[in-house]
Amino acid sequence: MPGVTSDSGELNSLSVVPHTLDTQNPRIYPLRLHRVTRPLARLSISWARGNTLRVSLLQTEDASSEQSPGGEVVEVKLGSADAGEIPEAQWRRIAYGSVAPFALLQSRKNSMDALHYEKDWWEHVMEYSKEINSLLGNTKSSVPPTIEDPKTVLKKVEEPTSLKAAWELMEMFYADKQSQTWIPERLLDWLADFDCLFSGTQPTVHAKLVAFQNKLVTLQAVENHPEYWEIMSSALAVGWLDVVVKLLRLHGSYLFDQLGSREIENGLVEAVALLISEMPRLRPDMPPEKIGECYSTKPEFMKAWEKWRAKITKLDCSAFWLQCDHQQTRVGLKNMLQVMLGNASVLSNVTYHWIELYISHFLYVRPFTVGLESMYSLAQKCMHLKPISYRHKLMGLIIGILEENTEIAPIYLTSCMKQGLGLLENLLYKQPVQHHQVLLKSMEICRLNGLDYVSDNMMKIAGVHYWKHGKKGSAVFWLQQARDEVRLNRIAKHLFDFVGKSVSDESFKQWEGMIELLGTESKTAGGLEFLKKDFRRSLQQVQGGITTDAARKAAEALISLMRNPSTPQQFWLPLLYDSLKLLNWQERPLLNVSQTNLLLNKLQELSLARLLPGFVDAGLPSEALQSVRLALATNLGRAILDE
Repeated sequence: MPGVTSDSGELNSLSVVPHTLDTQNPRIYPLRLHRVTRPLARLSISWARGNTLRVSLLQTEDASSEQSPGGEVVEVKLGSADAGEIPEAQWRRIAYGSVAPFALLQSRKNSMDALHYEKDWWEHVMEYSKEINSLLGNTKSSVPPTIEDPKTVLKKVEEPTSLKAAWELMEMFYADKQSQTWIPERLLDWLADFDCLFSGTQPTVHAKLVAFQNKLVTLQAVENHPEYWEIMSSALAVGWLDVVVKLLRLHGSYLFDQLGSREIENGLVEAVALLISEMPRLRPDMPPEKIGECYSTKPEFMKAWEKWRAKITKLDCSAFWLQCDHQQTRVGLKNMLQVMLGNASVLSNVTYHWIELYISHFLYVRPFTVGLESMYSLAQKCMHLKPISYRHKLMGLIIGILEENTEIAPIYLTSCMKQGLGLLENLLYKQPVQHHQVLLKSMEICRLNGLDYVSDNMMKIAGVHYWKHGKKGSAVFWLQQARDEVRLNRIAKHLFDFVGKSVSDESFKQWEGMIELLGTESKTAGGLEFLKKDFRRSLQQVQGGITTDAARKAAEALISLMRNPSTPQQFWLPLLYDSLKLLNWQERPLLNVSQTNLLLNKLQELSLARLLPGFVDAGLPSEALQSVRLALATNLGRAILDE
């Protein structure tokens, strides 16, 4: 699933999966034939064992003889079987093994209905991811021995690969919804499995622990060696609690012949081991071989954490330290207490690269972190404290994920031809829509990857977000970009009701603002073409006693507005009531018979609409309807006589 970040498969490349685009120069493998001569009738190629091809060659009947058997089978080895992290034969097993899980996933996708899609789909994706993960290798130990060596603190496991490490990272952040609340603990487990991958380029806790375990066989009193205490503090910092407890139980004070003379010393060692075993963990469950007490909810975890920290503080201030005669034990245990108390300088001293320091901060400095809270800022701080000369390719992937950079992650996601786009959708939906630049970047990524429907949904989400936060202009803009007619119509109706029921001069500035905001395309509001400045200007001139020509223009604008189907019905009566002076014009009727009949029909429709539920009253005087009806009837009679 992780994609290509460079065009070469070299070691210094940042690509998680070595990849080359050099297809112009195919490699030629010679066939060493002994019994077959040309011409050939048929050639057949199939896979043999491992990294080899089986080539079958058959001669023509004419070329066959008693000395020539008529055919030959040769095997051609395709490069070195151990070249790279994953040999070619393993790549083929991965490719073939992934066919059935993918077919099952697609079958489930096609059979799911829309109602259960959001609820069940991620579970099917996780099942598919687990299947592929198992094909990439096994990081768990093999069958444990019948008699366990007490000095074996690290179990032998299959050497992991960067591909498997990358897959689990992508699964953790983009596919597994259940892990969103305990990502720091998932990262801790991930580092425990894959810290060895960083050992080739820089010091790691894993490498130091392996080296120390090799020395354990020759050490008699481990507590006398500084390296013993250093490695325990380092393992404790990255959360390998089971390893630390095992090492503590190797302390010489546990020997039967030492218990009597080193009782206080042994009591302090056991007290620290007990505190480590009781460490609260914000996670739903834990593998049997791990230690700690799990809490699935944050409030319960916070209470347990405070009690646990109080016990550590109490032990740190105990008077028993003064009675401990073994200096290395006293200093080493006190240093481990400082690790558990979250002493930043101690954590920096006992870790070797920034990811280890990063995990230690989540464990002991920021234990209440949930989800992606400030994870990238903490990563930047740790990288500053632990600069590296060589950045492993997995570190680049982690940084891209943590900084929520939507331009790094799609490179990896879209390269997975099966489920990459689905995971990319999840990533894009998690981006903060309130940040304008981030939203624009996400929309561009959608455009480049053909995810137009995701882009529309993100713009709808942005519109709703801005509307809820009182930013009406931004809300309408994004909803218009998404062509969300349903929400735009609701907003238009809400704004109409909010601004007022009249087009009087006092509220006209607010109406003009709405024209600029909504434009003229809202269907329910009918656009706002009925609020034209020409009508307002003409009406104001009429009110001021200007000439009949101005009154005629105002009457024409009134008829145009009433004929326009975009004019909302709730504004018919306010428009007519504000135009009473036009309807009762003294010099001559300004409306002819057909125009007057149009307005009477509109008034009749309005009278019938008032009987229906949901009618919005204009809030005009009670006699407004009768006044308008009387004015129109009078104007009709005058227009008939005039014609």
